Amino acid sequence: MANVEVSGKVVQLGQLQSGEGKAGSWVRQELIIETDDQYPKKICLSCWGDRSNEAKSFSMGEKIKASVNLESREFNGKWYTDVRVWKFERTGSAPSTPQPQQASPIEDFVSQDPEGDLPF
Repeated sequence: MANVEVSGKVVQLGQLQSGEGKAGSWVRQELIIETDDQYPKKICLSCWGDRSNEAKSFSMGEKIKASVNLESREFNGKWYTDVRVWKFERTGSAPSTPQPQQASPIEDFVSQDPEGDLPF
Protein backbone atom coordinates (compact mmCIF):
# COMPACT_ATOMS: atom_id res chain seq x y z
CA MET A 1 0.00 0.00 0.00
CA ALA A 2 1.19 3.49 -0.81
CA ASN A 3 0.91 6.13 1.92
CA VAL A 4 0.04 9.52 0.45
CA GLU A 5 -1.25 12.90 1.67
CA VAL A 6 -3.89 14.78 -0.33
CA SER A 7 -5.35 18.17 0.47
CA GLY A 8 -8.15 20.29 -0.85
CA LYS A 9 -11.56 21.70 -0.08
CA VAL A 10 -14.60 19.58 0.71
CA VAL A 11 -17.07 19.74 -2.18
CA GLN A 12 -19.47 16.88 -1.47
CA LEU A 13 -20.41 14.26 1.08
CA GLY A 14 -20.95 11.08 -0.91
CA GLN A 15 -22.80 7.87 -0.25
CA LEU A 16 -23.00 6.23 3.15
CA GLN A 17 -22.85 2.46 2.86
CA SER A 18 -23.10 -0.21 5.53
CA GLY A 19 -23.30 -3.95 5.70
CA GLU A 20 -22.26 -7.17 7.37
CA GLY A 21 -19.00 -8.96 6.63
CA LYS A 22 -17.01 -11.88 8.01
CA ALA A 23 -15.59 -9.65 10.75
CA GLY A 24 -18.94 -8.04 11.65
CA SER A 25 -20.74 -4.88 10.59
CA TRP A 26 -19.01 -2.12 8.63
CA VAL A 27 -19.72 1.50 7.62
CA ARG A 28 -18.21 3.39 4.68
CA GLN A 29 -18.69 7.10 3.90
CA GLU A 30 -17.45 8.77 0.71
CA LEU A 31 -16.06 12.32 0.88
CA ILE A 32 -15.20 14.25 -2.27
CA ILE A 33 -12.51 16.94 -2.16
CA GLU A 34 -11.16 19.25 -4.85
CA THR A 35 -7.40 19.85 -4.92
CA ASP A 36 -5.84 23.33 -4.92
CA ASP A 37 -3.58 22.55 -7.88
CA GLN A 38 -3.26 24.73 -10.99
CA TYR A 39 -5.66 22.26 -12.61
CA PRO A 40 -7.90 21.16 -9.70
CA LYS A 41 -8.91 17.50 -9.54
CA LYS A 42 -11.74 15.92 -7.60
CA ILE A 43 -10.85 12.91 -5.45
CA CYS A 44 -13.33 10.53 -3.83
CA LEU A 45 -12.01 9.49 -0.41
CA SER A 46 -13.24 6.27 1.25
CA CYS A 47 -13.78 6.71 4.98
CA TRP A 48 -14.30 3.51 6.99
CA GLY A 49 -15.44 3.03 10.60
CA ASP A 50 -14.64 6.03 12.84
CA ARG A 51 -13.37 8.04 9.85
CA SER A 52 -16.91 7.92 8.38
CA ASN A 53 -18.26 9.90 11.36
CA GLU A 54 -15.34 12.32 11.11
CA ALA A 55 -16.04 12.86 7.38
CA LYS A 56 -19.58 13.99 8.20
CA SER A 57 -18.23 16.72 10.51
CA PHE A 58 -16.65 18.73 7.68
CA SER A 59 -18.42 21.70 6.10
CA MET A 60 -18.65 22.30 2.38
CA GLY A 61 -15.70 24.44 1.31
CA GLU A 62 -13.61 23.55 4.37
CA LYS A 63 -9.95 22.85 3.63
CA ILE A 64 -8.59 19.53 4.85
CA LYS A 65 -5.58 17.26 4.48
CA ALA A 66 -6.06 13.49 4.43
CA SER A 67 -3.46 10.78 4.89
CA VAL A 68 -4.54 7.92 2.65
CA ASN A 69 -3.56 4.47 1.48
CA LEU A 70 -3.93 3.67 -2.21
CA GLU A 71 -4.98 0.16 -3.07
CA SER A 72 -6.15 -1.47 -6.30
CA ARG A 73 -8.04 -4.75 -6.60
CA GLU A 74 -9.03 -6.84 -9.59
CA PHE A 75 -12.59 -8.17 -9.95
CA ASN A 76 -13.83 -9.99 -13.05
CA GLY A 77 -10.99 -8.66 -15.19
CA LYS A 78 -11.45 -4.99 -14.14
CA TRP A 79 -9.28 -3.04 -11.69
CA TYR A 80 -10.74 -0.82 -8.96
CA THR A 81 -8.70 1.68 -6.94
CA ASP A 82 -9.59 2.69 -3.39
CA VAL A 83 -8.33 5.90 -1.73
CA ARG A 84 -8.76 4.92 1.93
CA VAL A 85 -8.38 7.61 4.63
CA TRP A 86 -6.56 6.71 7.83
CA LYS A 87 -6.13 10.28 9.22
CA PHE A 88 -7.75 13.71 8.72
CA GLU A 89 -6.40 17.15 9.51
CA ARG A 90 -8.26 20.46 9.23
CA THR A 91 -6.11 23.03 7.44
CA GLY A 92 -8.59 25.89 7.12
CA SER A 93 -12.15 26.85 7.84
CA ALA A 94 -15.08 26.94 5.48
CA PRO A 95 -15.40 30.17 3.55
CA SER A 96 -17.64 32.68 5.26
CA THR A 97 -20.27 34.80 3.57
CA PRO A 98 -18.47 37.51 1.60
CA GLN A 99 -18.70 40.92 3.18
CA PRO A 100 -19.35 43.96 0.97
CA GLN A 101 -16.13 45.86 0.45
CA GLN A 102 -15.82 49.52 1.33
CA ALA A 103 -14.88 51.86 -1.51
CA SER A 104 -11.42 53.34 -1.08
CA PRO A 105 -10.99 57.14 -0.88
CA ILE A 106 -9.38 57.08 -4.35
CA GLU A 107 -12.43 55.32 -5.84
CA ASP A 108 -14.70 57.90 -4.16
CA PHE A 109 -12.64 60.76 -5.64
CA VAL A 110 -12.73 59.31 -9.15
CA SER A 111 -16.44 58.52 -9.00
CA GLN A 112 -17.24 62.11 -7.88
CA ASP A 113 -15.47 63.66 -10.90
CA PRO A 114 -18.42 64.48 -13.23
CA GLU A 115 -16.37 64.66 -16.43
CA GLY A 116 -14.13 61.69 -15.65
CA ASP A 117 -10.96 63.70 -16.42
CA LEU A 118 -8.03 64.13 -14.11
CA PRO A 119 -7.01 67.73 -13.30
CA PHE A 120 -3.49 67.31 -14.77
